[in-house]
Amino acid sequence: MAKIADTVYSLIEDTVLSLGVTLWDVRFVKEGASYYLRIYIDKESGVTIDDCVAVSHAIDPIIDEADPIDKQYYLEVCSPGVERELTRDWHYTASAGKRVTVKFFSAVSGKKEFSGTLEADKDGLYLITDEGRMPLDRSKIAKAYIEYQD
Repeated sequence: MAKIADTVYSLIEDTVLSLGVTLWDVRFVKEGASYYLRIYIDKESGVTIDDCVAVSHAIDPIIDEADPIDKQYYLEVCSPGVERELTRDWHYTASAGKRVTVKFFSAVSGKKEFSGTLEADKDGLYLITDEGRMPLDRSKIAKAYIEYQD
């Protein structure tokens, strides 16, 4: 299913950008008996319902013509939300300076979950926690997301 999402991402990225929004992520998932193709978009000023409708109308014919999905599915276009998951390499660098929660596949220093400020520089990614500066290896991260700040 990840391959389908990557294919769709490549197909629609330029079109989404031409509409003045960023393509944050694409996910193809099965929930119950139904499949969903979820397109997550972002915009500096915030995503509106009009943005979602415009993107949906623009990408639907592109996806239909390429026909990368051999199952019936529902197309959803939405915002990634304030506690957005970081799934792509560029998400981490774009989120530098923000507070994030990182969950690892295996314990690091006896813990699997850490919160702190994300830092990115030419040498790599780091999480600044109360315990110090922790290097981040993306291959060891199970899930990372931005924390909501009031």
